[in-house]
Amino acid sequence: MDKCFRIGDFSFRLSCPDEVRPPENFMKFESDADAPDYAYRIALADALPEPEGRRIALRKDLLVLERDGLETRYVSETGAAPYACYRETAADSAEILLLPRVLGELKYDTMFSSLFAFERRMIGRDALVLHSAYIRTERGAILFSAPSGTGKSTQAGLWERYRGVKQLNGDRSLLQKAGGVWQACGWPVCGSSEICNNESTPIRAIVMLSQAPENRIERLGPMAAFSQIYTQITVNRWSRDFQNRAMDLIEALTREIPVYHLACTISRETVELLADTLENDERRQENGYGRKQDHLQ
Repeated sequence: MDKCFRIGDFSFRLSCPDEVRPPENFMKFESDADAPDYAYRIALADALPEPEGRRIALRKDLLVLERDGLETRYVSETGAAPYACYRETAADSAEILLLPRVLGELKYDTMFSSLFAFERRMIGRDALVLHSAYIRTERGAILFSAPSGTGKSTQAGLWERYRGVKQLNGDRSLLQKAGGVWQACGWPVCGSSEICNNESTPIRAIVMLSQAPENRIERLGPMAAFSQIYTQITVNRWSRDFQNRAMDLIEALTREIPVYHLACTISRETVELLADTLENDERRQENGYGRKQDHLQ
């Protein structure tokens, strides 16, 4: 296979042998880009090369090395031997050596996308990957963010059921500005929800979720919004430059996009509470009151 793809405004060429079959959701991002920004080449290997370079990160599922400003990553399942080696060969290209034993596992979005270090490319384009489910309403995208198991896709599903909106992704969103407006863009990983669409929508609000016996909602101030969103952003914590840029982007995001904490049940009342809160706040914003209040926070 030799095809081009686009995620947000990042375009890339992927070359790989026929045995490597990207997941169906990944193929939704196929593009006809004439001059892609980056090139990936996947090759099958009987064995992975010996690690070279300065070790900058070690986790149970990842070893990261650096040499002359270029990264090499050994990717593995937790506690197992590595099954892939990603190594950057230039500023605009990388090769991925893959052991044949995992070919059958590449059908899983998370496993396939982990080969490409996409978040490293995205931060260079002022884009963030947020752990979130998101829906498209008439006034823009609402993103539900929380740790796994909290009910992100459940809350998105309630809006589908009671408000007739469309859920665009059940697990990840790419956040990026286009034309001066923050957009929620498609991402080729959707977790267990199996909901993945390659569509972009201006962001209306970000909603941080927690489970509770009764519903309550509050709009978060800048510091609280920053700290909660940071925990759900994909961040290369071994890279100071990455962390600094991510924090700058989150700060800009929280200045421009309202962030709420919604302690919620699984009910129609949860949908109505959030809908009413957003509509009331937007009405106040349009009348000028919200801008004054934001300035005072």
